[in-house]
Amino acid sequence: MSNKYPEYKQLNMPAIEQEQHQKWEAGQFFQKSVDLRAGSPAFVFYEGPPSANGMPGIHHVISRTLKDMVCRYKTMQGFQVKRKAGWDTHGLPVELGVEKMLGITKEDIGKKISVADYNDACRKEVMKYKDKWDELTQKMGYWVDLNDPYITFDSKYIESLWWALSELYKKGYLYKSVSIQPYSPAAGTGLSSHELNQPGTYKDVKDTSATVMFRLEADSRKALGLDEHDSEVYFMAWTTTPWTLPSNAGLTVGPNIDYVLINTLNPYTHQVQSVIIAQALVHKYFKAEGENQDIDNWDSNNKILPWKVLKTFKGKDFEGLRYEQLLPFDSNKAELSGGDPFRVITGDFVTTEDGTGIVHTAPAFGADDYKVGQKNNIGIFNLVDREGKFVEGTGEYAGRFVKNYKDDPAYEDVNVDISVFLKQAGQAFKVEKYEHSYPHCWRTDKPIIYYPLDAWFIKTTAMKDRMVALNKTINWKPKATGEGRFGNWLENMVDWNLSRSRYWGTPLPIWVAESGEQKCIGSVAELEAEIRKAQAAGFSQAIELPLTDLHKPVVDDIVLVDDHNQPMYREPDLIDVWFDSGAMPYAQWHFPFENHETFANNYPADFIAEGVDQTRGWFYTLHALGALLKESVQKELKKAGIEVSEDKYPGVAYKTVIANGLVLDKDGNKMSKRLGNVINPFETIEKYSADATRWYLITNASPWDSLKFDIKGIEEVQRKFFGTLYNTYQFFALYANVDGFAFNEDYIPVDQRPEIDRWILSSLNTLIGTVEQFMNDYEPTQAGRAIESFVDEELSNWYVRLCRRRFWKGEYEFDKICAYQTLFECLETLSLLIAPVSPFFADWLFNNLNQVSRKVEAASVHHALFPKANKEVIDVALENRMKKAQDICSLVLSIRKKVNIKVRQPLQKILVPVLTKTDQEQLALVKDLILSEVNVKELDMLTDDSFFKKSIKPNFKTLGKKVGAKMKAVAAHITSMEAAEIEKLEHDKVLHISIEGTEVSIDLEDVEIIVEDIPGWSVASKDNTTVALDVSLNDTLLEEGNARELVNRIQKIRKDQAFDLTDRIRVQIENKDGIAQAIQNNEAYISNEILADKIEIVNNISDGIVIEVNDQELAVFITKIS
Repeated sequence: MSNKYPEYKQLNMPAIEQEQHQKWEAGQFFQKSVDLRAGSPAFVFYEGPPSANGMPGIHHVISRTLKDMVCRYKTMQGFQVKRKAGWDTHGLPVELGVEKMLGITKEDIGKKISVADYNDACRKEVMKYKDKWDELTQKMGYWVDLNDPYITFDSKYIESLWWALSELYKKGYLYKSVSIQPYSPAAGTGLSSHELNQPGTYKDVKDTSATVMFRLEADSRKALGLDEHDSEVYFMAWTTTPWTLPSNAGLTVGPNIDYVLINTLNPYTHQVQSVIIAQALVHKYFKAEGENQDIDNWDSNNKILPWKVLKTFKGKDFEGLRYEQLLPFDSNKAELSGGDPFRVITGDFVTTEDGTGIVHTAPAFGADDYKVGQKNNIGIFNLVDREGKFVEGTGEYAGRFVKNYKDDPAYEDVNVDISVFLKQAGQAFKVEKYEHSYPHCWRTDKPIIYYPLDAWFIKTTAMKDRMVALNKTINWKPKATGEGRFGNWLENMVDWNLSRSRYWGTPLPIWVAESGEQKCIGSVAELEAEIRKAQAAGFSQAIELPLTDLHKPVVDDIVLVDDHNQPMYREPDLIDVWFDSGAMPYAQWHFPFENHETFANNYPADFIAEGVDQTRGWFYTLHALGALLKESVQKELKKAGIEVSEDKYPGVAYKTVIANGLVLDKDGNKMSKRLGNVINPFETIEKYSADATRWYLITNASPWDSLKFDIKGIEEVQRKFFGTLYNTYQFFALYANVDGFAFNEDYIPVDQRPEIDRWILSSLNTLIGTVEQFMNDYEPTQAGRAIESFVDEELSNWYVRLCRRRFWKGEYEFDKICAYQTLFECLETLSLLIAPVSPFFADWLFNNLNQVSRKVEAASVHHALFPKANKEVIDVALENRMKKAQDICSLVLSIRKKVNIKVRQPLQKILVPVLTKTDQEQLALVKDLILSEVNVKELDMLTDDSFFKKSIKPNFKTLGKKVGAKMKAVAAHITSMEAAEIEKLEHDKVLHISIEGTEVSIDLEDVEIIVEDIPGWSVASKDNTTVALDVSLNDTLLEEGNARELVNRIQKIRKDQAFDLTDRIRVQIENKDGIAQAIQNNEAYISNEILADKIEIVNNISDGIVIEVNDQELAVFITKIS
């Protein structure tokens, strides 16, 4: 402990942070912050696990700042907040990184490299950048337990996942089915619906689209009453994926849609043909000018095709009709389809919004196609393999990729080739590039396809109602994300595709016998018991027990037996990596195998936060598993003797969630290496400090809004906010050390202190209440901005500036002690208020004060309690009148700047309209303060503002949203308003007017009120405050101005020559016209200000210092009196 407050030469925030970090590490301050709250109510936080196989970015800093801020705040509120770190170690991001590192593809695994060696590489690679993540965590001051993290590849973690899966299996929520699912050929695995809906997965692309023609068979033509010998009759269907045409098995029409048969010419071959198309879509293919034109005499130079409607039908008229196969190959013969293909069927999903009203139906590549195909038994052709290539037996297309999955610069688009072939065959009516939004793999960034997969699903739809209801109990920030993006997602959910055809991940713990019998394993003990049974029956002899690894290929080598001792083999799939992270509330504690009480005290989470991209990722899987496992969790807790209630364990995984927005560059562009606009978080923190970065990220924009990141903003925060707070502390420390103030005196009751002290402490306690309310509402941006406003506008630019003399003048008595205690309390309280957002600077400031005062029994600000507002100290009337004083001073100073009159130059009078007796009484109490602050001699209050000439004009920007079509009438009324109406609007801040029989409310923001200058006066106005300043100058005022300028120059000389604050001086001043008179008439004032025992005016000073007083040069000579 010291008797002196530390003083510094300059603000160096990175150095402060290094010093604080060393203290935190040495004293284990994080762990102590948790231990100190032992026995207190828990505040539960879940860390969303990042993957350490990639470097952290600036967007990780904002989400981690939010998490750390809330956890620190809740700790300071008295809660115990445990924070367990986590690592997401499975899945595509890891596998794709390893494949790239090894120079292999998925197809090489098991051939060029064993599965065991491949997974070993994944295990090592996934923690590649863990040290950098830990470094950033420490540098930014994120307190989280890095020593005991949960790791998703750990066997205990996987065992908890298996328990969860077995519980879902027992409930009938885990099932296997063939269905059409999103599939990524580039990654070689199926994807879940939430993966497909990650931000940025849908991209606008230009693909070849084709309107193609399916020739009706003779019997079909006859059934429609057409000439059975006219072979040129076609159904027209449109597709944006021509590669699916070889797999066509049917054509689907809307049963109640009107269709027409049109006789026309093929635009490519000019052959006469008849085509069937929905009546509502004729205009998309045929121009009105061509209707009923002569086909036989058509000029090929004419771009308008002739056409004529021959007949109309309903869609149901086509049902069962047959057509000729469009692209026959060995691999798509009818007998290979498993059904009765090449027929017209009906479906309610067909519309006339685009295309032709006839849907090319390839059941292998579309969910609707599959459903309608199954219903009508048209069979299925899957002519594309899992690499995205055409299979053997598809002629010239065999072996060709349907999309450029290999980034082959020589890739030739098979969609173009198919379209060209059909054009030449006279079976394409329109081929063009079509821009549309198409889904891409969230990890490979390559197009997906919809593909028939034999996959395992979780029946999330069975819990839809519960999930929707529970979501309404969650506090979403912002609310719109929970009600909109997430709420809509829940309303339209599909079952969760759990299967992944990969190698590095959590294996699906299901074994199946040839008879169809299944076993879903829910624990390692259960699996080992089953292995022993199998070994007794002669299987799994090479498996060593106990099991040490639950990954491939170990689990694939395990053969179990059914009740008849027949072998059971594991389903080869892994599970969706999002299941890994979604089950972290259970698996991080190895629940339900141990830690029952720990889990019970840490479930559900009170708070989580991640980027908005997790809305349909981690936020969804947490929520889904919370709802699905509700009864299982309750059962396990009851078995452990823990009291269970619906209120405590309602089935939600989290109670509050912040979905933070994107971090963009300063121009609003997405950050990317290609654009060169990526911000390096390490460099940013090292140069500008973690605290300035954190404060900027929190206060620049609400966390859920996209942030336009600008380094200049951090510089401004460092200079303006932290610089101001630092300078205020430095000011306090300088004078407190001179006077020996250490807060040894009794606390002086606030009501006994001078009004300026009572005001700042009232404002401080109002601020405490404001910050607490905003922080409790998870509105940190508003809390931070309120603190900024207090520090800048109230503490530094008003209180300290007005009270400077109290610190450096006079004896160490009551008034000065009041000033010290007041400023100390402001600084100490601010250290507590900013601690959650800016932990390093706050601890530095707190300890600088506390090491002298010893007021708080805490080694760190983060061990102290968050301040509580003292309502007895809050004086609203005092705050209001001081705000009025500030507003008046601000307006007067703005006038001085406008007319170029310095503040040191006294002026005579201010006029202020004050219309109510209460306002007059309040203003009278701060009148002297205003006059002193703006250096004016008189303030007159006007009981009306008729002295001022005001005009008013509408603010079209705000009014337009409010009044719409009535804008013209409202604007006319506003511009014609008389003084009385303007005055009423200023006073009430709202004015109700009648426009065309409708009441319209006009607010102050809807107008601009202009106050005109008056001869001899200059006028300024803001909100409902107007001032007029007398800007005329006489000799007396000019002399006083010169005297003040002289004081300013001599004070600077004292500072430059390092005089002590209390040193007395003698001054000689060169005799100059105007200045000498000013000195003589104001000598007492000058002497008192500069601590001069004697002032002499002399005609010549040879070795003095030349100064300038209002554009006049003169010399002065100063001697310090010993």
